Amino acid sequence: MTDRVTIDIQDHVALVTMNRHDKMNALDPDQIDAIIAAGEEVSTTKGVRAVVLTGGPKAFCAGLDMASMANIAQDAQGDGLMPRTHGIANKFQATAMVWAECPVPVIAAINGHTLGGGFQIALGPDMRIAAPDARFSVMELKWGIVPDMGGLHLARRLMRGDILRRLTYTAETFGAEQALHWGVVTEITDDPLARAMELATAIAGKSPDAIRAAKRLISETEQTSPADTLLAESRIQQELIGTANQMEAVMAGLQKRAPNFTD
Repeated sequence: MTDRVTIDIQDHVALVTMNRHDKMNALDPDQIDAIIAAGEEVSTTKGVRAVVLTGGPKAFCAGLDMASMANIAQDAQGDGLMPRTHGIANKFQATAMVWAECPVPVIAAINGHTLGGGFQIALGPDMRIAAPDARFSVMELKWGIVPDMGGLHLARRLMRGDILRRLTYTAETFGAEQALHWGVVTEITDDPLARAMELATAIAGKSPDAIRAAKRLISETEQTSPADTLLAESRIQQELIGTANQMEAVMAGLQKRAPNFTD
């Protein structure tokens, strides 16, 4: 891991910080690579039960680094965007999708500018905790392009289609209160990082098997039929019942003590 993105793991919670603060965490090729690498690392690190993704005090991520536009445009020529290099995604889409596909819950702690590609990255986590001064925008049409970093897929989980169309077509900037109203933001608080860590710590106290199963169940059934959703509930529940961590959760609850789970 480079110093572009840092990872600090304590008490089963991984704090991932985009660390290009002098550029408001703007996305150039190295920053894109570092974000993907961080997501892949925490996804495979044993013992991690929750992740907090954040930027700096002035920006979560201000979007594309315009100084890199020429290099990125060159990479996109021909079929440059078409190869699926990261599962169902290309490299640019993986910056957001890596958080959606992380097997444990991810919480974004958001201050300041969250624009363009940065907004799409923020849509990948399970929750978004924003400061009152956070500013958001689906900014791509301002530069004559469309959102192409997984944002359209991820946004459909959160907002109505007409709102998504409005924000995409106009490239307008909107604040935290409006984002909360539209379902983009989960909570607004003066200290998003502290609140995100509080939530992550609460999650990390649960059975790691159940945490992963719950995220898998929710993710798999977001767009499935009622019948398929009910089948998925039964299948995943059957996998959990009677396992060591499930029994430990029951015993700890009955004995009114802290559980001792095995990752």
